[in-house]
Amino acid sequence: MGPSTAGVPVSDALQTAQSAPVIAAVVSPEERPRLDAASGGWFSLLHRESLPDVVRVVRERAVDAVLLSVRQCRGAPLDQLNHLTRDFPEVPTVALVSQADASGSEVLLQLGASGVRQVVDVSTPAGWQRLRQVLGQPASRDSARLQAPILAALGEVPPDTRLFFEALVQFSPEVVTARDLADRLHVRCTTLMSRFSRAGLPSPKSYLAAVRLLHASLLFERRGLTVADVAYRLEFSSPQSFARHVRSLLGMNTSELRRRFPFGAALDRFVDVMIMPYGRVLRSFHPLGAGGSRPK
Repeated sequence: MGPSTAGVPVSDALQTAQSAPVIAAVVSPEERPRLDAASGGWFSLLHRESLPDVVRVVRERAVDAVLLSVRQCRGAPLDQLNHLTRDFPEVPTVALVSQADASGSEVLLQLGASGVRQVVDVSTPAGWQRLRQVLGQPASRDSARLQAPILAALGEVPPDTRLFFEALVQFSPEVVTARDLADRLHVRCTTLMSRFSRAGLPSPKSYLAAVRLLHASLLFERRGLTVADVAYRLEFSSPQSFARHVRSLLGMNTSELRRRFPFGAALDRFVDVMIMPYGRVLRSFHPLGAGGSRPK
């Protein structure tokens, strides 16, 4: 059995972060019931009425993929589709075919010319299974791009230290305080802060702020997102609040952050400043209380 805090296995602490992929969908009223039934246990759906509505969703929140019904797109303006596929290449756009006809073939050509590269035909039962596979395991979210190099830099550390950093990466876009992070990990905030302090490590608040900046650098890679979009994605109350946060941590404005710290540079800085100087301590550190923290 794994370590626990307050009677809760720490292996369960990430359960709230393990959510189904989120799919923004524009489908016809006739297709919606079957799509809803097919999604169960595989992905969650954000139904929208039009392509502009989907673009708005992609700008405002984390979406794993976009599903466009060929049937619903007939006669609809597709001028914003180029914007979607060009500015958000990390969000795959999938065309849904539920019946084959000449007009549908024409729409498919238009979708292909606008950058849509995946098509799933659900006119047969096998097609629905294929759709589950495509949408149930879409391109990895930003957390995967952050987590792999951070865990690699940590090396061999206790399971609860690894868990802390996994949770830090996954929760940080929506968790803005150390107290909220501690709640997600089922540990008292004062206890968590005390353990970091006694070990001589940066505070949980400092780690949280640093990883949130890494998420900001990832979001800034997307040309379609403005500073305001990034601020709201990271749960700041306003772009001005985001700007103040960046200036207090780095002494620069958000435009400088976007220019001077692309994701690769921001990740290198995080590893150099927040992990490498503390490698020896982290190898014997127990932030969630599994055996106590005894840095040597």
